[in-house]
Amino acid sequence: MNSNNAVPSAPQSDLDLETASATERIRWAYQTYGDQLVLSTSFGVQSAVMLHLVTTQIPDIPVIFVDTGYLFPATYKFAAELSERLRLNLKTYIPQQTAAQQEALYGKLWEKDLEGLERYNRINKVEPMNRAVKELGASAWLSGLRRTQSSSRGERGVVEAQNKVTKIYPIIDWNDRDIYTYLTENNLPYHPLWDQGYVSVGDWHSTKKLGEGMSEEETRFGGLKRECGLHEVTGGSDFQI
Repeated sequence: MNSNNAVPSAPQSDLDLETASATERIRWAYQTYGDQLVLSTSFGVQSAVMLHLVTTQIPDIPVIFVDTGYLFPATYKFAAELSERLRLNLKTYIPQQTAAQQEALYGKLWEKDLEGLERYNRINKVEPMNRAVKELGASAWLSGLRRTQSSSRGERGVVEAQNKVTKIYPIIDWNDRDIYTYLTENNLPYHPLWDQGYVSVGDWHSTKKLGEGMSEEETRFGGLKRECGLHEVTGGSDFQI
């Protein structure tokens, strides 16, 4: 493990996080980080799993939702329904520039090239999330990443560091059957667009239905990349996460 990914020091634990259950990992995270622990959600296809799994144990945990302003209408409805049903302590963060301002000043960044897409992600996702982490005083972050979602996530550990923040992935080793079983057993919904062929849902302009011969990661950002910047080590940049 290189120094960029080294896990910050934390209270010693006898728990083997690699073999622990998702529930045990969440419990460990809360015992370790307490009120400095947050949960993020995109209200994506399978987001109900993490929202239910975590808030069952930590009802008042701050749930960070970055609203880019380019989400599908179905996502906003899904977010409202789940927030009410699970009584989420939702903290919504938006970009500092509106969609109209960005398009007037820079054009449609996501249509340009990889550099433009990365700039788009910094403005609309990374900066708002970084602001949320700072304002909420978070030192640790629960996220629903899974190894089977893409090649870029296949080697991630249960716990890793992204600059100043420790990230914990309670369901990192779950497969699609585990997700389906949990949703079914707890009477939880997939995102509404799941039934229309979407296996991953983000911004409307950068999300495609799963087509024949496509992998899940190819349904996002035109296949140029899988990560939007929230789950990439930023090296020497000013972003905390």
